[in-house]
Amino acid sequence: MGICDWANVNEKMKVYHDCEWGVPVYDDTVLFEYLVLELMQSGLSWNTILQKRETLKAAYANFNYEVLADCGPEEADKIMTCEGIIRQRSKIKAVFQNARALKKIRREFGSFSDYLWSYTKGKVYVYKSHEKLGVPAANELSTTVAVDLKKRGFVFLGPVTVYSHLQACGIIHDHASSCPAGEIIRRTAPFIYREDM
Repeated sequence: MGICDWANVNEKMKVYHDCEWGVPVYDDTVLFEYLVLELMQSGLSWNTILQKRETLKAAYANFNYEVLADCGPEEADKIMTCEGIIRQRSKIKAVFQNARALKKIRREFGSFSDYLWSYTKGKVYVYKSHEKLGVPAANELSTTVAVDLKKRGFVFLGPVTVYSHLQACGIIHDHASSCPAGEIIRRTAPFIYREDM
């Protein structure tokens, strides 16, 4: 087995897998970056998003939610002219809206990180069934988080997108048991093994 199968596409995918994917994240700017990338990925391959990541970072103010929360139609028009980005106005507007919603969560919870990790009480969830039955597109946790995010004003974030985000930021651990990158995380992160999906 070894490394997770999906990471063997190209060097960028492998580096992302080895150094970022599933590593617990507590920094709100990084969490927001992952959220934007997952939002942009909807309907596209993850490889496409990683290839465009630096271009997206430049177009979206280094994923600075403070800056993006103040953006409106003029900034959307400007982003639409950028080369190499995903030119979908609804996604651009969603980034601005989600930045505003994130700021509200920070006011209530202290940080977006505290909000997200509160769902697992600071623990990383490992679902025992995923190794045998396969990783689902969404689960009860991602659905619960997605529903609450929607209530709080977030858009373009259904259970599937939220599941991918929870994987990326390390709240759900879906590295293969034989994966060396996953083993490093499992040695250091606070885990809870789950029997459900």
